[in-house]
Amino acid sequence: MHPVAKRSADQGSPCRQHPLVRLALLLALLLVGPSVVGANAPESPFRIGVLYWSMNIPGQVAMRQGLEAEAEAINHRAKANGARGVELLARVAGEGNEGIENQIVQMSALVMEGVDLLIVQPTDNAALVPPLKAANSAGIPVIAYDQYISDGVLASYLTSDNYQAGYLDGEYIAHHFPDDRAIRLVLVEYPHVSSTVERVNGLLDALQDRRQRYEILKTYIAVEPEGGRAAGGAILADFPEKGGVDVVFAVNDGGGMAVAEVLSEAGRSEIFMATIDGDPRSVERIAKGEGLIRIDSAQFCGPLGAEAMKTAYRVLNGEKVAPHILIPVFPVTAETVANYRGWMGPIPGQFTKPWPSTLAEWKPEPKAANDSDTPEAP
Repeated sequence: MHPVAKRSADQGSPCRQHPLVRLALLLALLLVGPSVVGANAPESPFRIGVLYWSMNIPGQVAMRQGLEAEAEAINHRAKANGARGVELLARVAGEGNEGIENQIVQMSALVMEGVDLLIVQPTDNAALVPPLKAANSAGIPVIAYDQYISDGVLASYLTSDNYQAGYLDGEYIAHHFPDDRAIRLVLVEYPHVSSTVERVNGLLDALQDRRQRYEILKTYIAVEPEGGRAAGGAILADFPEKGGVDVVFAVNDGGGMAVAEVLSEAGRSEIFMATIDGDPRSVERIAKGEGLIRIDSAQFCGPLGAEAMKTAYRVLNGEKVAPHILIPVFPVTAETVANYRGWMGPIPGQFTKPWPSTLAEWKPEPKAANDSDTPEAP
């Protein structure tokens, strides 16, 4: 025991009553306290800034749930093992241009705050370049998931295999149309982020690889319900006659399901729709044979968020991680829907696709991007 502390204990209550003695004791404890008290105390948790995009897109909500569930599991193990846990400082940007601006401010503020690491789901590939470079200069590692940031250094980038998602949709579409027929195709896309661009690339490459002719009639932009309803109305106005459109491809269910509802309500049941995400409502309708959506290349959103959190913790503990990690997507169709267990997983086992494919086997393992067996975009 420190001499000052021992002396006060020996003298008893009169010492506790004297203001000068009490002040001297306090100053002594402040000087030696960290070395004595902190010797056996666990280190404070890593402070991780987490920048989410939207809480109105259900797949992104599931990603957040997976990420935060993994953070809880990390803290549980850390407590049991006496290791450092994690503290999440969460921010939500929101949609549209306002969301892009919000996220720039949020990320910049967390860099200034000096967090230990950042996990970010970018709202725009280019907009976050300045705060990413600021984080690089400050020595703060950055993990991006779901979307990429177009310049600067990322410790790792994790995403669903978006090119694979579009490719699966494309080969399934080609399977349902004669090779000598030029499909009249409408795209509902979103060119601001890498994931949706990769989905369109995968779709078009699959059609080309299957030697399926197509004509892109028009493109619309939508990734959320309001935009999807507007796009659906515009499609009806632009192509009012039945048979004017063969296929509508939507880059996600956030917009695509709303498009499907608008077209269905107008009686346009002849249209073949393909989407990406695996929204539970879309999966249920495919299982029942209802609605326009015939294939929905589904993400494993929970495992994607969890893998981002696992990767971040490895980085914080000085472990080596892959620079680009792909989480597989699953082709939900009438033939395969029984094997899909939903956004939160588990990821099903390997199976043979029941339609012609460049890669006959669907494989479940997350992988480093350079190990992917997905056909590469040219």
